[in-house]
Amino acid sequence: MKSLYKILLLTVLVGVFYSCQKDSRPNYQYMPNMYEPVGYETYGEYDVFPGEQAAMIPAEGSIARGMSVYDYENNEEGYQAAKAELVNPLDSTMVDLKIGKELYDIYCGVCHGAKGDGQGILMKREKILGIPSYADAGRAITAGSIYHVIYYGRNTMGSYANQLNEEERWQVVAYVEKLKVDLEK
Repeated sequence: MKSLYKILLLTVLVGVFYSCQKDSRPNYQYMPNMYEPVGYETYGEYDVFPGEQAAMIPAEGSIARGMSVYDYENNEEGYQAAKAELVNPLDSTMVDLKIGKELYDIYCGVCHGAKGDGQGILMKREKILGIPSYADAGRAITAGSIYHVIYYGRNTMGSYANQLNEEERWQVVAYVEKLKVDLEK
């Protein structure tokens, strides 16, 4: 009798299992959106915000994390204003010439040279010509003018604002000022 119950139970279980699964047609899905989600592109054009893509527009007056406002424009007037007014906000305890030297060697030294004399490897190989020395008499550079040139670039030098954050730029400015003093001795 027990074996009859076991056989009957096994038959019922096998029947239930195979009755629910048919390979000829898929099973019914109660909420298909849960099983097959719709993929949206992050900045795609959709009817949710007609005429305006709010995700692409930063909030008015916002500043990206880690950035600050630089109020000088990328023109000659902005350069002269930065040269006259802008000073290094890092005090002597925050300036680390070792870090400034490392950054200078990476980003500036290939053109300006390790000593700031305009004799970098690209100048020696004649890839870029006419790089002036920091000690040139007609070259009255200040912390503000150095920062402005690093931020926007000038003449054939490009901007390094994307490679160096604000504090790193000021570290490089302090190191360039040190090189200028060393060259003028």
